[in-house]
Amino acid sequence: MGVGYRNSEGYWDPVPFAAAANVDREAKKYRPLVYICSPYRGDPERNAERARRYSRFAVDQGMIPLAPHLLLPQYMKEEKERDLILFMDLVLLGKCSEVWVFGSEITDGSDKSSSLHPLQHPLSAKQTSSSYASFRSSVK
Repeated sequence: MGVGYRNSEGYWDPVPFAAAANVDREAKKYRPLVYICSPYRGDPERNAERARRYSRFAVDQGMIPLAPHLLLPQYMKEEKERDLILFMDLVLLGKCSEVWVFGSEITDGSDKSSSLHPLQHPLSAKQTSSSYASFRSSVK
């Protein structure tokens, strides 16, 4: 049930409607799609948890995160379908407006993904943002 122009007593009151419309507008503002590039191999459970935190950080920065290494392992086996996974990964990468690279280790998949996008945004080098600095300290 939406917010109407009338209050609970039936009198004309546009203020709650305008406030609700502003909240909706803020929630629906444009958010760029950003590719989250971070390690997965080695320790998949720990790296998946980190990727979830990186994705949350992107949401907090006003982005829509896309982390294929969280999605594709749910229904694909890397040992058998690596070429198909990399192909799908690159298709998804092409839909993103930026690539954010996290972590100090560059894996084969991360290297391929990040080097193919013209708007790579290496967050490991971004030290000026206080929100990023506090984020980095919480990830370690």
